[in-house]
Amino acid sequence: MKKPSLPICLARLLLTSALSVLAFAPSLYAQERDLARVSPEEVGMSADGINDLAHAMRQEVDEGNLAGVVSALMRNGKLVHLDAHGYQSIEAQEAISEDTIFRIFSMTKPVTSVAMMMLLEEGRFSLDDPVSRYIPELANLEVAIEDGPGGFPVTEPANHEMTIRELMSHTGGLTYGLFSRSQVDSQYVAANILDTEGTLQDMIDKLSRIPLRQQPGTLWHYSVSVDVQARLVEVLSGMPFDEFLHARIFEPLGMTDTGFYVPEEKRERFATMYMSGENGLIAPNDGFGGDYRASVKLFSGGGGLVSTITDYMRFTQMLANGGELDDVRLLNESSVEAMRSNQLPEGMEEIPGYPGNQFGLNFAIVADPARNDGMSEGSYWWWGIGGTWFWIDPVEDLVFIGMIQNRNLGYARQLQGISKRMVYGAITEPATDSAP
Repeated sequence: MKKPSLPICLARLLLTSALSVLAFAPSLYAQERDLARVSPEEVGMSADGINDLAHAMRQEVDEGNLAGVVSALMRNGKLVHLDAHGYQSIEAQEAISEDTIFRIFSMTKPVTSVAMMMLLEEGRFSLDDPVSRYIPELANLEVAIEDGPGGFPVTEPANHEMTIRELMSHTGGLTYGLFSRSQVDSQYVAANILDTEGTLQDMIDKLSRIPLRQQPGTLWHYSVSVDVQARLVEVLSGMPFDEFLHARIFEPLGMTDTGFYVPEEKRERFATMYMSGENGLIAPNDGFGGDYRASVKLFSGGGGLVSTITDYMRFTQMLANGGELDDVRLLNESSVEAMRSNQLPEGMEEIPGYPGNQFGLNFAIVADPARNDGMSEGSYWWWGIGGTWFWIDPVEDLVFIGMIQNRNLGYARQLQGISKRMVYGAITEPATDSAP
């Protein structure tokens, strides 16, 4: 056989080298976005602006609005700001730190979404499958149409079975029993839907006996939908929800302090919950959110986790990277794209209570930056009832996380606005990397 000429051999060598580079490109890209600490100028931000951000967060503590706050900002996959100020316990004078453990409540929902999308990628379900295909107890649910006698609403049949897409976008007809008033909500309260002494299956059994609040697919209504998703994860994977999260998400990402309870050896890092008001800060002794001393029976996919800011940094940066962090890929980029794509019913332009926001698969999505303190269109985000919040901005390639323990919801939203204005005010240059 005639030997290839030198130019052909050289071409093959170059092609082989190029393919090798391409084969390693994802890992190289991940290493470039590895949360290493950099100066603000290296990622197109102002050092003065970042100092102003830290000062603004600290000022809220110094003025007595907060016991303590931890905040973090990443841009282009690099850490540009991580600051802790104040106390995790005023009474014990324990300083807050980047290792402080917080109740993240509804910031559990994005974690559940990732679990669901991992199972979707494995072909375990399709988004438009009826939920009842996998949880038959939720088949043939009635729908409330008006108040009825004895606290039981007049009902009609659902016009279709609630789908998983509707479940993941809070449009399936479920409610929480807390944020609206209807006879259906009253039944949720009476049934103690999210009884921490029960299991996810117990919750499903209760839901099967209560009508939907509205027809599936007609409107967005905040609900126990993500807790139902947690049960779906169990059914689809054959694993308890807490074990799935630990094995498939927390352990691969190195989220060592995230879980459904705080073990004794970590109790000294657990933040106290406070309430701010006209008389300053108090620590209500009413058991709000539970003490997380022991593993629970109800692994709430909608609000059960505790975490640290460093753990949640790894989770959110994985999403900002398109599903990968430190050579660990949990999701394909297409799955992350689906999660941050609008899923609202036709004719519904925004979600109630959040002007200029649409909704994806367990995430709010910014549609109007002017009504969201400058967050770019397409930014996706959520927050927790204990005060924690985050957002991921694909346009500016940044992630921000704030963690407090303050159950004053109005104040928490004000603080979110302050953080957004300070972050965007610190940007001096466009993002150098295009986020996936």
